[in-house]
Amino acid sequence: MELLRSNLSRVQIPEPTHRIYKHECCLSFDTPRSEGGLFVDMNSFLAFGKDYVTWNYEKHGNSVYLHIKQTPKSIPEDRPLKKPTLLAIGVDGGFDNNEPEYEESYSIVILPDFVSLPFPSVELPEKVRIAVDTVLSAVGAERKEQVAAWTAEKKQVSERALALPQFKNGIVIPPSGWKCAKCDKTENLWLNLTDGMILCGRKNWDGTGGNNHAVEHYKETAYPLAVKLGTITADLEAADVYSYPEDDSVLDPLLAQHLAHFGIDFSSMQKTEMTTAERELDQNTNFDWNRIQESGKELVPVFGPGYTGLVNLGNSCYLAATMQIVFSTHSFISRYFSHQSLKMAYEMAPADPTLDLNMQLTKLGHGLLSGKYSIPATEKDAATGDARQEGIPPRMFKNVIAASHAEFSSMRQQDALEFFLHLLDKVERVSNTSPDLDPSRSFRFGVEEKILCSSGKVTYKKRDDCILPLSIPLHEATNKDELEAFHNQKAGKGVEENDMSTDEIVRPRVPLEACLANFASSEQVHDFYSTALKGKTTAIKSIGLTSFPDYLVLHMRKFVMGEGWVPKKLDVYIDVPDVIDISYMRSKGLQPGEELLPDSVPEEVMESAQPVANEEIVAQLVSMGFNQLHCQKAAINTSNAGVEEATNWLFSHMDDPDIDAPISNKTSDVDQSSVDTLISFGFAEEVARKALKASGGDIEKATDWIFNNPNASVSDMDVSSSNSAQTPAQSVLPDGGGKYKLFGIVSHMGTSVHCGHYVAHILKEGRWVIFNDSKVGISTDPPKDMGYLYFFQRIDG
Repeated sequence: MELLRSNLSRVQIPEPTHRIYKHECCLSFDTPRSEGGLFVDMNSFLAFGKDYVTWNYEKHGNSVYLHIKQTPKSIPEDRPLKKPTLLAIGVDGGFDNNEPEYEESYSIVILPDFVSLPFPSVELPEKVRIAVDTVLSAVGAERKEQVAAWTAEKKQVSERALALPQFKNGIVIPPSGWKCAKCDKTENLWLNLTDGMILCGRKNWDGTGGNNHAVEHYKETAYPLAVKLGTITADLEAADVYSYPEDDSVLDPLLAQHLAHFGIDFSSMQKTEMTTAERELDQNTNFDWNRIQESGKELVPVFGPGYTGLVNLGNSCYLAATMQIVFSTHSFISRYFSHQSLKMAYEMAPADPTLDLNMQLTKLGHGLLSGKYSIPATEKDAATGDARQEGIPPRMFKNVIAASHAEFSSMRQQDALEFFLHLLDKVERVSNTSPDLDPSRSFRFGVEEKILCSSGKVTYKKRDDCILPLSIPLHEATNKDELEAFHNQKAGKGVEENDMSTDEIVRPRVPLEACLANFASSEQVHDFYSTALKGKTTAIKSIGLTSFPDYLVLHMRKFVMGEGWVPKKLDVYIDVPDVIDISYMRSKGLQPGEELLPDSVPEEVMESAQPVANEEIVAQLVSMGFNQLHCQKAAINTSNAGVEEATNWLFSHMDDPDIDAPISNKTSDVDQSSVDTLISFGFAEEVARKALKASGGDIEKATDWIFNNPNASVSDMDVSSSNSAQTPAQSVLPDGGGKYKLFGIVSHMGTSVHCGHYVAHILKEGRWVIFNDSKVGISTDPPKDMGYLYFFQRIDG
C-alpha cells in the first residue's frame, strides 16, 4: 500500500473527454479473457496485455494499472437459440451469438514488479477508488467507436403525413386480391395514400422486384406517401410506410384515418409481406449462397500462423476478405510482420498508439500471421471439427483506416474494391518519408495511353494505377449454343429465371483471356482535336502497361447499367486459368518513325473543349444520394466513362480539400495561393504553375516534380504528355516479366457491392483455403469462375 501511495501522482481520475480502453490491448488482440488478462494504465487509460504492459512502463514510466480478468461461467449445453426479431447484435430481440457469459475480477497492479492489491478494498486510497470506479462504469472507447450492438435506424415521423391531401374519388381498397394498376405484379405492391393507386415497387439490381411503377407515379404526381400492402395489421407502427421526398421508411401518425379514407379496416388485416427492415434482417440471417461459401460441404478447419479468422464487426466482411489477401503478400508480410516487431512499432508510435496506422497495421499483421489467436472458438468446436475460430476483431484498425471517411466509418456494407484502393492510398501516404518501405508499391504499375491521329501522328499519356478494371465481353462466351438452347427452353415454358433452381440456369462462360484482350484492344475516339490537322477528327486509342507489378489485381466489372439506367449485376462465369501471361500488354512508348502531335492547342479550341459532365451519369449519381457538384466533378474527371468509374472516383476523392470548390472555367487554372507558396520557395512563377498542373494542385507533389525536372519550363515541356521525364512515382515502380500465378480471390454474393457478403479464397502452401470472416478451412471447390477481384503474383524467371 505504501508503494501505491508513492505512485499516486501517476494515477488520474478520468474526465468525460478521456478515451478509456478496457476491452482490448492496443498493441495486440489480448483481452480480459486472455490468459494474462488486461492491464489498464491509470494515467493514459490505454490497455495492454500481460506481454506488452512492461513496454508501456519503460516508455512512459506509468506504474499503476487496473488488472481486469474474465473467466467463463458454466452454461447449460441445451440453452435454446432465440430467433432474432431485430437487426441487431447483443441486444434484446437481436442475434443470439451463443457466447458464454463471463465473471470479471479486478486488482490494482504496480509495475515493474507486478505487485498486486485487491480491488475493491476500502484500504485503497480514495483517489484510486474513484479513478477505478470511473473506468469500470465508463463505456470503453472500443465500444463507443465501433458499436457492437448495431440496430436498424429508428423510423422518424414524416412531416408529409400531417398535411397529406387525400382525393374523394370513391376508391375502396379490398382486403386482398391486389394487383398493380400498370402491370401484372401481385407482390411488393404499394398503395399511394393520396389517390389510392396500387402500384408495384422498385426493380432490384438483378432485375427482380417490381417494375418501378410506384416511384414513377410519385415522379409524375408528387404524391408523397405510400404504404406497402400486406404489412398493414392492428400494429400500425409496424406497417411499412415510405416517403418518396424523404427517400426513407417513415412513421405516419395518422395512418389509421388515411387507410379509413379508402375503406381499409386495419384491425382485421393479416400480414402477408415482409417490411423493408425485415427483408434486410432476412438477408442477414440466411446466407444462402452455397457455392461461394462452400455451404453443405465438410469444411476441414485449419489453424496456425497465417490461418487466423477475423471477427465480423457488423457488415465488415469486405474489410476481412481484403485484409486476409493483402496479408498474404510478401510486401505487407515483410513490412508489418517479419521486419517490424510490435515493440518497434510501439516505440515509433505517438502517445496514443490506437490512432497510429503503422501501429495498427503491425498489430493486425502479427495477429493474423503469428498463429497466437488461430484457435477453435470453443472446446466444443474443437471436438466437432467446426472451422469457426474465436478470431480477432479488427476494431482499432478499422477505426484508424476509416477515420474521416463517412462510408468506411459506418456500419454499412461497403465495396471491397473501394476499400482496397482506400487502403493503398492511406499506406502510401504514411510511407511517403520512406518510399522504399511502402508495401502498396508492389500493387502499382504504369499505364500508357496512346492516341493515333488520322494525320499519322501520335500522343502519349501516362498514369499510375493499382487495379486493372476488366469489362466482360459477353459476346465472347464459349457456351453460346447451350445459352441459346436454355433461352429457347425458358421462352417455351414461359418461366422466369427467378422461378428456376440454380442448377437449371445456364450462365455465359467468358474466358479471362478475352477480358484482358478486350482491355488491350484499340477503340475509336470521335471528335478528337488534332493539333496537326488543326481540327477535329477520329483517332484510335490503345492502352498498355509501362511496368508489370509484383501483384496484379483484376477487377471484374460485373455491375453495369442496364436499360433505363437501372443498375444490374451480370450473372456470368469467368473461366480463370491458374497462370496468365500479359507480356503482350507491354507498352513501349514512342517508337522509331512515330511523330508526336504538336503541343499547342488554339485558345478557342481550349475554350470549346472545356470538360462538360454527362447529364445522365450525373443524374444517376445524384439519385444514389451524392452531391450534385461532386457528381459533376466525378463525371468530368473520369472523362464521362460511366457511372461505375465516376462512383469509384467519388469514393476516392471524398476527402479532397477542394471537393466543394466550384468547377474551374479553365483546365489550366491553378490555385493562386499555391502558386504564391511555391514562388516563396524561390521557384519561378511559370515553373510553379506547370508543376501544380502536373501534380493536381498538390504543393508537396509539385515541389517533388520541380526537383525531378530541374530544366522544366512552360515552353519546353508538356506535362500532360508522357514524353517528358518520368515522375518520381513512375521511376520507382516495380517491374518484371508478364507471367502471373493466381493466388487470391475475393468473391461477392448479393445484388449490389454495397449489400450481401464477401469471402476470400487464398492459395497457401499449395492448397486453397477459404476465409469466411472467423471461419477458416480447406477449400474443396474454390469458386475461381465467380470472383469479383482476382489477385495474381508475378512469376519471375
